[in-house]
Amino acid sequence: MAKSTPGPVGQFNFLVDLGGSSSDSPRAGFQEVSGLDLEGSLSEGRTGTGSESVTKITGLNKATDVTMKRGVVGARDFDRWLDDIRKGNQNARRTITIQQQNEDDRAIVRTWKLIGARIIKHTSGPFNAKGTDVAIEELVLTYERLERKDERP
Repeated sequence: MAKSTPGPVGQFNFLVDLGGSSSDSPRAGFQEVSGLDLEGSLSEGRTGTGSESVTKITGLNKATDVTMKRGVVGARDFDRWLDDIRKGNQNARRTITIQQQNEDDRAIVRTWKLIGARIIKHTSGPFNAKGTDVAIEELVLTYERLERKDERP
């Protein structure tokens, strides 16, 4: 019997781990994560004398910045990471893990890892006692390498 192909996965079920150094690394909740993009470049050239065709060679890969919007992070480790970046600590890089879950049983179906990630923008508020806004309005991360893993069979 043929195995059924899983249906599309909803975009509202994901977890973010901000990669702390201790066992209580912060888990974060955000309404939106965007910018999980990878751009590659090509170089063109000839392979030698007498060659009339162009050879395309894979060049550098560039990871775009990831933006997380409307979220909450409730761990002190996040504050220490932000403080390390503010002080110019060049070792303040982390591996951030974003996991997408399916809607049925919340099983992990896809994982993205942002290797060598650093915070480049952090926006809080606005704060309004009558409102229901969340603590972090926007968090932008830059990173060095993107790894993606599909967990589905």
